[in-house]
Amino acid sequence: MKVVFTSQGKDLDSPLDPRFGRCAYFLVVDTEDLSFEAMENPAARGAQGAGVYASQLVVQTGAEAVVTGNIGPKALVVLQMAGIKVYRGSEGTIRENLELFRQGKLPELTEATVSSHAGMGKGMGRGLGGRWPF
Repeated sequence: MKVVFTSQGKDLDSPLDPRFGRCAYFLVVDTEDLSFEAMENPAARGAQGAGVYASQLVVQTGAEAVVTGNIGPKALVVLQMAGIKVYRGSEGTIRENLELFRQGKLPELTEATVSSHAGMGKGMGRGLGGRWPF
């Protein structure tokens, strides 16, 4: 199964990025053999519409799921319409979140966790002032 993780770096030991639309990288991970591809997120630098653009990029990867810290309403709708499930990751590395995902311990998100334009505030694109919501 292909799962996309929002990441602050280019490998499995990078921290999970709590932002969806403005994350630094997407790591597309095969949960069977742990192979992965790091994709820089061009939406992170956009003036607006980062969540929707990022969602469209994720859809193109063929992923079945996304693991992130927070996601806005428009981005969530795009992913849901494509049949991609979204899960709330926890603070830690991609590797740690991958293991939690494989164990079924990450909650599925059915509602947005932040409002539209949350990534453009004083929190340097983190929506909640850089803090994790849990």
